[in-house]
Amino acid sequence: MRSAPAAGLLPLLLGLRLLLGGGAEAQYSSDLCNWKGSGLTHESHKKDVEQVYLRCSEGSIEWMYPTGALIVNLRPNTSPASYKHLTVCIKPFKDSAGANIYLEKTGELKLLVRDGERSPSKVYCFGYDQGGLFVEATPQQDISRKITGFQYELMSRGIASDLHTVSAPCRPCSDTEVLLAVCTSDFVIRGSIQDVTNEAEEQESVIHVGINKLYRQKSKVFQLTGESGNWRGQIKTLLECGVRPGDGDFLFTGRMHFGEARLGCAPRFKDFQRMYKEAKDKGLNPCEIGPD
Repeated sequence: MRSAPAAGLLPLLLGLRLLLGGGAEAQYSSDLCNWKGSGLTHESHKKDVEQVYLRCSEGSIEWMYPTGALIVNLRPNTSPASYKHLTVCIKPFKDSAGANIYLEKTGELKLLVRDGERSPSKVYCFGYDQGGLFVEATPQQDISRKITGFQYELMSRGIASDLHTVSAPCRPCSDTEVLLAVCTSDFVIRGSIQDVTNEAEEQESVIHVGINKLYRQKSKVFQLTGESGNWRGQIKTLLECGVRPGDGDFLFTGRMHFGEARLGCAPRFKDFQRMYKEAKDKGLNPCEIGPD
């Protein structure tokens, strides 16, 4: 159900459509992934609506001293035909304040993030075809300390579902899913669970991993530490999964999400060796990886 627009919101949207119809010049971001701006440029026009155009699959918005509104246009460098298969996720900055964030489609608005809502690490996801992002400043007596900001990511709907559905990261993966994860994950490592830190407020567990072999990583979240040159890092998963420290090696796979490693399939390494050998003997392994 769509919520009713806030007072003054429809005039803003209608004004924007008339403005664009009159050939007014839109304001573009010089960085195609990130935008940083100031509402102080709206000082003489408190109800200005600024257009922001971004063409990356991930980035951030940082709006200092918010006044008026922003329309955030995410236009990834992929075929428009594939847009319907995309999910957009946003993660507000920890101290984001000064504006409400809405989904907007054909003039209708649905509240996504309310100004002042404090949910550490909460991620909000929606289908690309559900609408665009409309960010409206809320009335403030003092805007000098307000910064509205969030990170965004675009991904296929299947990946987004896996990252945000409890049953997906908690249930054991099938042999086929493990072998596919080895080929398609952002990181693949062999290692052991050194410790687990539970973060009750964020409903997450942080797995501290000691790494014996690094097969692949998209981002440098796993680092060499100390004079011994051991690889270490952290992987996050849902608290409901009940991960605990244990003996033995695992094959950890997963995705990067807002700069953090998120757990995907994680079989015991000896089980992975069996799966890989059986698939290779039958010529069914989807990619080559040294299982030793």
